Amino acid sequence: MAAIIFVCLFMLLMIGIGLWGMRKTTSLNDFFIGGRSIGPWVSAVAYGTTYFSAVLFIGFAGKLGWGFGLSSILIALGNAFLGSFAAWLILGKRTRVMTQNLDVITMPEFLQERYGANWFKLISAAIIFIFLLPYCASIFKGLGHLFESTFSISYDTALLIMIIITAIYLILGGYFAITVTDFIQGIVMIFGCAAMVAVLTSDAGGISNVISMISTKYAEHIPEAKKPSMLILGSLIFMTSFGTWGLPQMVQKFYAIKNEKVIMKAAIATTVFALIISLTAYFVGSMSHIFFDTLPMNGTKPAFDRIVPDMLNAHLPQTLMALILLLVLSASMSTLSSLILVSSSAVAIDMYKGHVNPNISKRKSLAMMRFLCLVFMAFAFFIARYEFAFIVTLMSLSWGVVAGSFLAPYLYGLYWKGATKAGVLAGMITGFTLAIVLFYKMGQDYSPLASSIAMIVPFAVVPVVSLFTKPPRKDIVEKAFKGF
Repeated sequence: MAAIIFVCLFMLLMIGIGLWGMRKTTSLNDFFIGGRSIGPWVSAVAYGTTYFSAVLFIGFAGKLGWGFGLSSILIALGNAFLGSFAAWLILGKRTRVMTQNLDVITMPEFLQERYGANWFKLISAAIIFIFLLPYCASIFKGLGHLFESTFSISYDTALLIMIIITAIYLILGGYFAITVTDFIQGIVMIFGCAAMVAVLTSDAGGISNVISMISTKYAEHIPEAKKPSMLILGSLIFMTSFGTWGLPQMVQKFYAIKNEKVIMKAAIATTVFALIISLTAYFVGSMSHIFFDTLPMNGTKPAFDRIVPDMLNAHLPQTLMALILLLVLSASMSTLSSLILVSSSAVAIDMYKGHVNPNISKRKSLAMMRFLCLVFMAFAFFIARYEFAFIVTLMSLSWGVVAGSFLAPYLYGLYWKGATKAGVLAGMITGFTLAIVLFYKMGQDYSPLASSIAMIVPFAVVPVVSLFTKPPRKDIVEKAFKGF
């Protein structure tokens, strides 16, 4: 009963914030980046809550905590110091200033204006809309499993509840609503993580006993011959840390900050937040070795996505389980709303307004954006409904394709004046192709490695091709790098 009450109150709060945000949203700029007016603390938490979702708590924590034991904590450290702190310092200022110089608000717009190629926008928008769908679906999968386990409702019903609530506050309030809800959700996540670790470690005999038991049980459950390689662990750290640098929903947070002066504060706050959330998730995931001798099964296959939900339901009191449910729900709704907003913008701003009807009215463009948010969620629902892969696998495909396509072009665009249209196109094609081909050739177990390779190789392709092709226009370069 407590869980139901907490969730209902939380949902009503989200809807209320959506209605408030609607009053502040009058343009696409407001809807998508909050009018570039977001301060450091809200920006930091928004980045962190978009970073971590049910994908972390249900998918990654369960499968990787079981597969790597305490070594999975290394992924958390990478996410905090590379995916958060370094990202803000290296990308934050340049992204904020350069996107304002070029007057752009989306990743496809940035690539078009930075390199002077109209078709970049169309290609990039298509990649974003199609390949962020698996990412969104993976979040819905995690939430569906948790709600199914907690409330004894069907997986389909759980998915529909998530879609409806996310749709209401996102479609009404846009980015303003997202940032406010992110801040509230971030606070819920911190308290939920602290409570979850405290209860589980107490139940298992204290922190020192827990660490010792995890190491002992891990050796029993995962024989040396079946331990995943350090190469896979390294690729997971790389994919989940550096991959975020090329994800449009993460980069969007830099567009929206008030000014470059707030970046250091935001970097520190984001890092602290990331440490708390990610360390908790992977530590709890590794504790599965204490509470399970055999994995939950889905027919004849291990149900890795059920490890954490089943463990929490079995060992946490109802009131605390309600808080944990809000933790995962908060993390997931934040990530979902950012993903849906970015993906919908790819069609509404980059495709339709950019190529079909540049003179579309403000009212109609906002209406289209809201409608496309619904369309995207519907597609994600159907992918999540037909469970064809583990959450980690879905994420690896999504991150590999999107970050493989954008990471090198985006970073070179920020820092290297010599990057050319041809070089960037070659880099995008290389990353995109490698991500898809390697994903299917290497299989699910090696999907993080496939994604990492797809992100790395374009960094060599872009400069090589750029050195032998027509140099970029001087006026574009001067405009983009004004102030540096």
